[in-house]
Amino acid sequence: MTRLALGAAELWKDHLDPARQARLVEVVAQLCRAAPPYAPMTPYGKKMSVQMTSAGQFGWYSDRKGYRYVTTHPDGMDWPPIPREILQIWQEVTGLEHAPECCLVNHYGEGARMGLHQDKDEADFSWPVVSVSLGDDGLFRIGGTTRGGKTASAWLQSGDVVVLGGAARLAYHGVDRIRYGSSRLLPQGGRINLTLRVVT
Repeated sequence: MTRLALGAAELWKDHLDPARQARLVEVVAQLCRAAPPYAPMTPYGKKMSVQMTSAGQFGWYSDRKGYRYVTTHPDGMDWPPIPREILQIWQEVTGLEHAPECCLVNHYGEGARMGLHQDKDEADFSWPVVSVSLGDDGLFRIGGTTRGGKTASAWLQSGDVVVLGGAARLAYHGVDRIRYGSSRLLPQGGRINLTLRVVT
C-alpha cells in the first residue's frame, strides 16, 4: 500500500488486499438486497448512468426537486446500517472517531460515467469524504474548487481508496469512464464505488 497525491486529494493505492475486496463485495450484495439500487434522475430530468443505493442514517438522493439526503429508500424502507467492514476503512484512512452517516454505493456498468461535480450537500465541509474502488478500473479526474482550469487524472483500481479532505474537500471530481471487464471481482461486472460522508 502506497499513499500518493492526486491533485489535492490523497490516494491510498492498493489499500485493500484481495481478501478484503472479496468480503466487501459480499457486504455490498447484502446492502443491495436490503435497499435495491436504482437509477436517480437529475434535477434537469436526465437519468444518471450509474445505479445507486445507500447505507447509514442518510442516503443521498436526486430527482426533479434537487440533490439532497433522505432518511428512507425511494421504496419507503429505512437504509441499512453501514457495515463494520466499511467503517473500518474510514477509521484507517482518516483516523477519526466520528463515524460517517452515509455510505453511498454507486455501480458503474459498461459505458457509465460521472461528470465533474462537488460533494456539497453536507452541513460541515471540515469532514473528509472517503471513496473506495472495487471491480473494474475507473478513470478518476479531479480539479480545483471552481469549474474549469487544470485537472489531474489517474486510473483507480480495485482496492484503491481516495480521501477528499482539506483543500480537496470541495474539489470538482468525477469518473470519465471505466475499463469494463478489467476486473473479475464483481459477478455482474463493472465497478463499485463506496463513498463515505458525514452529513450533519
